[in-house]
Amino acid sequence: MPVLVNGLLAGGLPEAETPEPATGIVHTSGNTPQILVVLESTSPTSVSSLVRPLEFLDGVEVAVWAPHDVSHVLPHGAWQTNTMSEHELENLTEISSVLSSGHYLPLGAAAYRFARARQAEFVVVQHGLMAPFAPPLPANSTLLAFSDEDALFWKSGRTDVQHRVVGSQLFYEAAQSAQQSVQQGDSTVHDNQIVFLGQMHGAELPRASFARAGFSFCRQNKARYRPHPSEKDKLSVLTHALWAKMGIAIDRSGQPLNTLNNPVVSVFSTGVLETAIRGVPAWVYHPHPPQWLQDFWQRYGMSRWGEEPTPAPPQPDIEPARAIAQYLKESLT
Repeated sequence: MPVLVNGLLAGGLPEAETPEPATGIVHTSGNTPQILVVLESTSPTSVSSLVRPLEFLDGVEVAVWAPHDVSHVLPHGAWQTNTMSEHELENLTEISSVLSSGHYLPLGAAAYRFARARQAEFVVVQHGLMAPFAPPLPANSTLLAFSDEDALFWKSGRTDVQHRVVGSQLFYEAAQSAQQSVQQGDSTVHDNQIVFLGQMHGAELPRASFARAGFSFCRQNKARYRPHPSEKDKLSVLTHALWAKMGIAIDRSGQPLNTLNNPVVSVFSTGVLETAIRGVPAWVYHPHPPQWLQDFWQRYGMSRWGEEPTPAPPQPDIEPARAIAQYLKESLT
């Protein structure tokens, strides 16, 4: 019997649905790759969790399968690039491990079917903070998680998924950057205005809920609203324009978050923890947070507005990307 989790088969597809064959661009570092990496996105979180470990896989040939050419984010080397369909994956005869962020997008689902057919290990790398709406983990897979708490939350009592804690590469790099800034004496603050990190693009809460939180906080605290890079749809743009007319400052500077030294507030953005790691005050806020959101804040140690600022999350002794590479090397022996 297939395992149903949140209306989905643990194998990744709604019951009775026949998948269409997936096609992408494969990048290979040799003729006989042993590891297949599925890179569905080139977002900073995906690159840090799936690409950065490749720099520590000395002597191991790798194939990276993506929806388009992603050579610009791969480590320097002689990568060969070709179009490859799902059915042609069987030509990668030496693959023993598949690394992915999950099996809920077309290439990840296809790679999971490929892994099951050839009895290769399917390894899921956590790349973001865990909300209860995350897709279920693949059956009989391995999870490389930020923490034990995240792993247990995502597994939700399942015994068919094993896990290992490696930490977050994104947070690790933020911590290293923070140390360098301290050593260089870089502590420039352009103003003390609080910046609210927008998330109206998110699916975890209704758009109106995200908007209400951002608007009410900025109005009450004279904060500046910083739109998420994905807030480019027509409704978001109109919302920004309306708020500006109502006196709310909209941050259109495009300044990278890791260079922003203003206090930061958000509903539950990863940026809250990235900011805390750099020693800059950061909080979370929502006028009427649902229970899952309160649990989320507690799991990640995020402080509510009005409390002491969010403490920096602890960092692992071994760089997460190196730990991921080490696990993959162990799986090849």
